[in-house]
Amino acid sequence: MEHIPPSEIPHSRHRRVRPKSSVQFDDKVIFHDDNGNLIYVNDPIKTNEKYEFAGNEIRTSRYTLLNFLPKNLFIQFHRVAYLYFLAIAALNQLPPLAVFGRTVSLFPLLFVLCVTAFKDAYEDWRRHRSDSHENNRQSLVLQSAQFRPKRWKNIQAGDVVKILADEMIPADIVLLGTSDQSGVAYIQTMNLDGESNLKTRYAKQETTSLVLPDACAVSGVITCEPPNRNIYEFTANMELNGHKFPLNQSNIVLRGCVLKNTEWIIGVVVYAGQQTKAMLNSAASPSKRSKLESYMNRETFWLSVFLFIMCAVVALGMGLWLVRHKDQLDTLPYYRKTYVTNGPDNGKHYRYYGIPMETFFSFLSSIIVFQIMIPISLYITMELVRLGQSYFMIGDRDMYDANSGTRFQCRSLNINEDLGQIRYVFSDKTGTLTENKMQFKRASVHGKNYGSSLLIAGNNTAAADSGKQIWKLKSEIPVDSELVALLQKDSNRDERITAHEFFLTLAACNTVIPIICSSTFPSCGKGESNKNIECIDYQGESPDEQALVSAASAYGYTLFERTSGNIVIDVNGEKLRLDVLGLHEFDSVRKRMSVVIRFPDNVVKVLVKGADTSMFSILAHGEESNNGIWQETQSHLNEYSLQGLRTLVIASRDLSDSELEEWQSMYEDASTSLTDRSAKLRQIAALIECKLKLLGATAIEDRLQEGVPEAIESLRQAGIKVWVLTGDKQETAISIGLSCKLLSVDMQQIVINGTSEVECSNLLADAKAKYGVRSSSRGHQNPKCETDSKHGGPDIHNGTKSLSMPKWNPGKEEGTTAQLALIIDGTSLVYILEKELQSELFDLATSCRVVLCCRVAPLQKAGIVDLIKSRTDDLTLAIGDGANDVSMIQMADVGVGICGQEGRQAVMASDFAMGQFQFLKKLLLVHGHWNYQRIGYLVLYNFYRNAVFVLMLFWYISCTAFSTTSALTDWSSVLYSVIYTSIPTVIVGVLDKDLSHRTLLQYPKLYGAGHRHEAYNMQLFWITMLDTLWQSLVLFYIPVFTYKDSTLDIWSMGSLWTISVVILVNVHLAMDINQWALVNHVAVWGSIVITYGCVVILDSIPVFPNYGTIYHLARSPTYWMTILFIIILALLPRFFCKAVCQIFYPSDIQIAREAETKSKQHDDLRSKLPISN
Repeated sequence: MEHIPPSEIPHSRHRRVRPKSSVQFDDKVIFHDDNGNLIYVNDPIKTNEKYEFAGNEIRTSRYTLLNFLPKNLFIQFHRVAYLYFLAIAALNQLPPLAVFGRTVSLFPLLFVLCVTAFKDAYEDWRRHRSDSHENNRQSLVLQSAQFRPKRWKNIQAGDVVKILADEMIPADIVLLGTSDQSGVAYIQTMNLDGESNLKTRYAKQETTSLVLPDACAVSGVITCEPPNRNIYEFTANMELNGHKFPLNQSNIVLRGCVLKNTEWIIGVVVYAGQQTKAMLNSAASPSKRSKLESYMNRETFWLSVFLFIMCAVVALGMGLWLVRHKDQLDTLPYYRKTYVTNGPDNGKHYRYYGIPMETFFSFLSSIIVFQIMIPISLYITMELVRLGQSYFMIGDRDMYDANSGTRFQCRSLNINEDLGQIRYVFSDKTGTLTENKMQFKRASVHGKNYGSSLLIAGNNTAAADSGKQIWKLKSEIPVDSELVALLQKDSNRDERITAHEFFLTLAACNTVIPIICSSTFPSCGKGESNKNIECIDYQGESPDEQALVSAASAYGYTLFERTSGNIVIDVNGEKLRLDVLGLHEFDSVRKRMSVVIRFPDNVVKVLVKGADTSMFSILAHGEESNNGIWQETQSHLNEYSLQGLRTLVIASRDLSDSELEEWQSMYEDASTSLTDRSAKLRQIAALIECKLKLLGATAIEDRLQEGVPEAIESLRQAGIKVWVLTGDKQETAISIGLSCKLLSVDMQQIVINGTSEVECSNLLADAKAKYGVRSSSRGHQNPKCETDSKHGGPDIHNGTKSLSMPKWNPGKEEGTTAQLALIIDGTSLVYILEKELQSELFDLATSCRVVLCCRVAPLQKAGIVDLIKSRTDDLTLAIGDGANDVSMIQMADVGVGICGQEGRQAVMASDFAMGQFQFLKKLLLVHGHWNYQRIGYLVLYNFYRNAVFVLMLFWYISCTAFSTTSALTDWSSVLYSVIYTSIPTVIVGVLDKDLSHRTLLQYPKLYGAGHRHEAYNMQLFWITMLDTLWQSLVLFYIPVFTYKDSTLDIWSMGSLWTISVVILVNVHLAMDINQWALVNHVAVWGSIVITYGCVVILDSIPVFPNYGTIYHLARSPTYWMTILFIIILALLPRFFCKAVCQIFYPSDIQIAREAETKSKQHDDLRSKLPISN
């Protein structure tokens, strides 16, 4: 939150004797000037003599021309599979192990490396181009007493720069002066944090007078903190002409911001280039890997075991064969021990290294032959499929938000399939479930409730006289006529004075920027051309503040001017100029904000607003009338919270001269501290934020987003638990929970509001005992509900062929008898998450249908996510819209950012981003389901496709004396997984749909297939391997038996096996395609045609040993009948098992698909029937 610096106090005041204070700073770290950076204004040479500051040239690229090749290869070979294939290629270069041609063996690895390298090179070229464009921008820099253009990359710390309107800031600069006499500048930080609202920055009054549009006479020294990535804080001091004054966040403008609504600013560079806060924050969010991919590594390990066993069998067979035939080796061409020619080689050894070494070489050669058992192409295939899936998710019109003009964003391509297995959704409330468009609804003033009957004011203010200024707001705000009448009274009664101070506090205690607009709003009306009518709008970082200031304007207290030390408020037509002596900004520790104001009659007041939990403890005690107002206000606050309204308490007090003097002296010391400045300012705030007079309370409505209740209900039906983590009051959160159907009236609410570790422990233990919640006895594994023994999902029985799924209630966990809702506050979480009570909370929370966490800090949100993530195998998703949700989003397995009213910090930290919460329904239930089903099948199919090819080679080697020779050409082996069978895999992985989106949305419980791991699990893997074993046997032995007594050579057999295996795996794929389209037909059958074309080309090259084989084979009917018989016999068991399962043991998805097909047939039949009259 931005804050306004204190007004500039005359130098004489700074020199007065300061009284001793009762408040002592807790200075654990003493600051020394040596710890800070010294910036000499307009003297970059002296600045950079002592300190080696970074230049302003930035570099976001990874590579240079010199280091691209080694660095890129180093990064790529972080994948273990790449190292495996590199070792295979290296082994094949050795003469005793050269199974394939040495060049051919390098092709698969080189292809993968080159594709990735070209992609990385292109991306890095774009980064270089962007860096060059950025570094060669120009700004005006003070050189030889004149502002002259200078390239950004040549700017240094200490340079004085001038920025014109709508220009971007080249480095982090401290403002010295602006075109506004008061030193105010307006900036837009969209490039930095995504927020579109304008923010104010201020030049100190000590330097403003020394700055002219074309000159700068400032020559002081700035001592600032070392470079850091905190964009919301800046701690520094400036010494000018012997006078030292503080600098803070409101005095610095960061690189990447854009100057708006200000003609020019002049400032000095304090951080440049890589040391700017923007560049320090440019690190990417943590990389995530999908759960299915981790399972895939498990299966890859088993494939490695198979590979080792096959290689060991071949080596052992080779050794035994050599022992058996050791006396015949000299008569065999390959194993002949010595040359028998009369030439120079006579008597030399010929390709024979002894039985042990031959056995070892056979083992290594087998690894080369069987290398594709570990599918290297799977990595590229998965990347392409995920890219295609992301393209269709981005283009989904149902996930386009017309209100904000934002479409769905895929910011991470590694976890698409995780969207189909989410168990827990952790959601922020404000701006995520609600619109974050605040509207002032109710007010409690002096113990009286207002706002029950609201009307649109005719002129938006109480000013009715034509001679007075009337302010028109962007949108009409309804007002309470009784409260307006009270404010218009000329009375000195306590009620009238309290109401006056109440709205003054709303108008003054904020950081909102008033903008007087030249163009009229629709609310101004066409007929209102009175010169006394002005249209005004407010911009601020907090929608709450904008709503409160707008409400104050509607009741006649219009903030229309703000400078660095003053604000001007129009009070029912009378201008009131107030001096801002200081401001204590809102923070999560105090949970309140205060401003010290000097009125024209020299009365000094502190105006405070904050959360009720932090305000009532600092109110003045004693008078009975005050106690009555307290009780009434508390009653009103409870009423507002039950209505789901956001509440704040308003209070004030007068400051005496001695209190003001003590506060000012200590405020100055704390403001100029370079260490623990925030903590010291909090201690100073305690001096004046005490003994306050209660003025009243406000209630703001934040309406639910469209479709939220329906989305939450669908997610719950899908077996997904939705937890809400919010900073709002408990009553407000409960009310919103009821309105969005997260909570129901029949739920048993477990409330944990503890103020100590012992109390929290007792509350958790009592709740567990009362509702029969069992403790987890398996350490970090969660006590799941009744699960399927293999996959840990809910046990859904499909005894009947019906879409009426068995009712699985995720809220009725084991040991409980009722639907439970856990409601816990942030104070309790402090003791629970940081103590030994986490397991107790985990047991209770996972037994509840709903969990609501109220008044939680950002790190507590991440702690709750980690509580589930670290103790279960369930996948978590966090969704939020603000900077306070970033830690939660990054902690979860899947992070979703909402493009809302609180900037884009959440979006920039997320894996996926969208405009509204309701889109989560389609993202998970439809796209998540599709992605999981596709990727699951894709991985299993790739394992099958490569394994059937390798096993076919294994059977051949076992019949050829384990010699590791191949009947297939080198190119056929290489092209098999790269060209022959790759395209259909990608097409099906991107486009295949087991069910339509309508069916998936209509029956959310179908999402449970992901929870039960139906598309990919260990059982499916072993079944696939058994099927692969059968198919490989059929594939090899049918041609062997068919051509047993023929004179067909081995290369012809190899050509037959090549064609047969390609047709087999493609027909296998065709059997599993759920939705046929033209592109599927082209990909599957076209792949077979391409294979034939490649075989014809390879068989037409005279230098190859297989020259002409396909022409000889294709003439024979036996050739075609053999292929047909192979396909039928190989796929028959698979077809039979699929038919039996679908008829007698159908899954939910199969039932839904059959119902969908029948419904479509019924609709087609009705469309064909004649229309009767």
